[in-house]
Amino acid sequence: MAVARVDRPRPAAAAPGAGGEDGERAGASALARRHRRTRRLTALAFVAPLVVYLAAFYVYPLYRNLDLSLRDYTVRSFVAGDAPFSGWDNFRKVLDDPTFGPAMRHTMIFTLVSIVFQYVIGLALAVFFDRHFRLSTVLRALFLIPWLLPLIVSASTWSWMFNSESGVVNYLLHLLGVAPVGWLTSPNWALTSVIIANIWIGIPFNLVILHSGLQNIPAELYEAASLDGAGTWQQFRRITFPLLRPVSAITLLLGLVYTLKVFDLIWIMTKGGPGDSSSTLATWSYQLGFGTLLPRFGPGAAVGDILILIALVFGLLYIRVQRRQEA
Repeated sequence: MAVARVDRPRPAAAAPGAGGEDGERAGASALARRHRRTRRLTALAFVAPLVVYLAAFYVYPLYRNLDLSLRDYTVRSFVAGDAPFSGWDNFRKVLDDPTFGPAMRHTMIFTLVSIVFQYVIGLALAVFFDRHFRLSTVLRALFLIPWLLPLIVSASTWSWMFNSESGVVNYLLHLLGVAPVGWLTSPNWALTSVIIANIWIGIPFNLVILHSGLQNIPAELYEAASLDGAGTWQQFRRITFPLLRPVSAITLLLGLVYTLKVFDLIWIMTKGGPGDSSSTLATWSYQLGFGTLLPRFGPGAAVGDILILIALVFGLLYIRVQRRQEA
């Protein structure tokens, strides 16, 4: 009797190279991790110098200034580092000082008048140079000279021009039959003199930013407005100025922050005088901390903190405007 043979199924053989594929995937994953780690380390290497720079030249000075304003520092304690904590006493002294009111008022006048004239003149020049006439590029480059010159050079030049006895400004007034003016020696004219100089220095900044904004306005809008019979003034009022509002807002806010902290121009020209007629928060802070034989480091630092706070408010406003534009 024949017996039927039943073949048992053999186990399936492992696919060739399966273990090699797992090894390749593991190797690729490890390689990807190494690449990510390398990129992170590279990014940190690029960021580290910036972090060190910000910590050394921004964070630490701000901390030291705040520490100075909250302690009763003298020359001895400044060197020894053992000044007692005084809280808000330095701020109270500053706010009660009779110089605070005039310094704050001069700061506001100096800042607002400067940025208004810088913006208006800069906008007029930007529209003028937007016509692209012959030599427009050369003339626009020449208008950048006040911005490129070191402030010490600009301030010294304006001091010579406004000199009461040998200045060119009084010489021109003499030719016109006008009595000489004590531009830098009269309490009535000292603040006006530094404002004029600061306007001259700030016009190129406004010109560059506003001129770049004009380049982004499509020419087709002006062509359509001309076909509709709109004149030059109507085109400016209906097209140029509305479309320049975002750029104008940034220009004005940046100018405000920059002008608030102007010190070297005023100090070189008038040193905040005569008296306190051209003193601002920036010059007063320097006078308190370094302008006398018995420096008042605490009140000087407190004035600096107030100035930083004002600039910070407008800086946050600038960031908010910028985010709205990007949204």
